[in-house]
Amino acid sequence: MYVAVKGGERAIDNAHAWLAEERRGDTAIAEISVAQIREQLTLAVNRVMAEGSLFDPDLAALAIKQARGDLIEAIFLIRAYRTTLPRFGGAVPIATDNMTCDRRVSATFKDAPGGQILGPTFDYTHRLLDFKLAAEGEVPDATEVLTRQDATPHIMDFLNREDLVQTEPFDDTHPPDLTRAPLELPATRALRLQSLARGDEGFILGMAYSTQRGYARNHAFVAELRIGIVPVELEIPELGFAVEIGEIQITECETVNQFKGSKTEPPQFTRGYGLVFGMSERKAISMALVDRALRWKELGEDFVGAPAQDEEFVLYHADNIQATGFLEHIKLPHYVDFQSELELIRKLRREAAAETQEAAQ
Repeated sequence: MYVAVKGGERAIDNAHAWLAEERRGDTAIAEISVAQIREQLTLAVNRVMAEGSLFDPDLAALAIKQARGDLIEAIFLIRAYRTTLPRFGGAVPIATDNMTCDRRVSATFKDAPGGQILGPTFDYTHRLLDFKLAAEGEVPDATEVLTRQDATPHIMDFLNREDLVQTEPFDDTHPPDLTRAPLELPATRALRLQSLARGDEGFILGMAYSTQRGYARNHAFVAELRIGIVPVELEIPELGFAVEIGEIQITECETVNQFKGSKTEPPQFTRGYGLVFGMSERKAISMALVDRALRWKELGEDFVGAPAQDEEFVLYHADNIQATGFLEHIKLPHYVDFQSELELIRKLRREAAAETQEAAQ
């Protein structure tokens, strides 16, 4: 039983005031702006947008500022705000073939059709603290910056010219919307992908790592990882065609995995898929690995008891907002519950003491 705390309004108001003071920090230091967070903490902003299911860099930056850098709290704020927004239509599915790429790499083909674009990446840095950043000096411009590449084809399409990749059936039914309806199992792949895209990056990363360590027999290659801008289009009934209403940055990952075949299908490659808002390649790769692990049943593979293969375990525990709410609720008043437990323990101890005394006599 949960017990409401009465008479604590003044204490709560003081706690809020203290929180605001702690958030602001030393007033002798200039306050960080939402624009600074948006432009200089972009990876944190991208994570909040992805797991909050709302693409708005300004609002995500504001949430990070309000949450004092606690990204899960910021995601909570974004999801809560998202519920207040009216819906006036559904966008046309984005075509990632039309992505203008800032980054596009493949671990399977050195001379990938369309070329490799390293883009802005930590991959080749030495992971040493750069104390020049503490001096807050100007960052030098890159000596050579490649322009974005339009209409970059997918590498998996080239691989499939030899019919080596499993043909995935096209499902034109409208997928359920996880932001408006609760998760139901068994889930379709579309619903699983939604859940993984909104899932906690650390949890999905841990699940993906487990597949690489033998828990799921799921060794994968990154066929392609791409980050870039795609247009968002909305069909206008009065016009009879779709119009572009904006652009979003996304990260897309396709992994290629072996498949030994079955009685009806020859040995071939299968794919795992990940797509998230912003520049979030760790999340996209992790998502693709877990997606592939969860496909064991539809591919007729054996269930080896791996956590990443367990749809219920993965999907019900991936959401950090649900996990946070359930975990943090135990710090709220549970006075009646605890008193009943306390009385039970006292009763059991009295009975045990009485039995011991009788045995001694």
